[in-house]
Amino acid sequence: MSNPTPTSNANQTYQWPSKVVKTEYPLIDNDPHFKRVVRYARPSDYVHGITAAAAGPGLLLAMEKFAPSHVGKGGFAQAMRLCGFLGLAGGFYYFYGRSCVRFYGMSENAREVEMDMREMVDKVKAGEPLYGESKLTPAMQGVAARQSRYSALFMGVIPWFNFVNHSQHGVDTAKYYQQAERELETERLAKLASSS
Repeated sequence: MSNPTPTSNANQTYQWPSKVVKTEYPLIDNDPHFKRVVRYARPSDYVHGITAAAAGPGLLLAMEKFAPSHVGKGGFAQAMRLCGFLGLAGGFYYFYGRSCVRFYGMSENAREVEMDMREMVDKVKAGEPLYGESKLTPAMQGVAARQSRYSALFMGVIPWFNFVNHSQHGVDTAKYYQQAERELETERLAKLASSS
């Protein structure tokens, strides 16, 4: 395990290197924020999530039709409510996990790589922090990052989401600044050409 390096000599805050798993596709973020995962989800993720959510209640209804349980309307209604809740939870976890694995680079993610570059370059141009502002101290941001990094891979056991804005995402953010510089230079040259 690599040693932590101090990020500031004044307050001796330590930041451990972010763990990165080698994958076939490029890593976008090893700890994406909950809102970002939902925002980047593909229509196919919604279809898979809705299908998974409807599967449980649908199968229970089909079994009741072909092999009645004879528990009466009250008993079956309770079973359907429970099955509906479990279906919704499972469908959401499935939807969320499908979107997360593209952030991790474990599934084809060309669309998400492009969306990520556009979003981050726009933030650089606007002078905004890449991953949002946080009210937590850097030490607590590190704790939050370590608790939720790659958490979607364990979603079936413990549902754990990242709701914290922090800067530990396992990627070199220099690429966003370099792309922003290239785009600003292109825009500047285009203005010069149009004015002359």
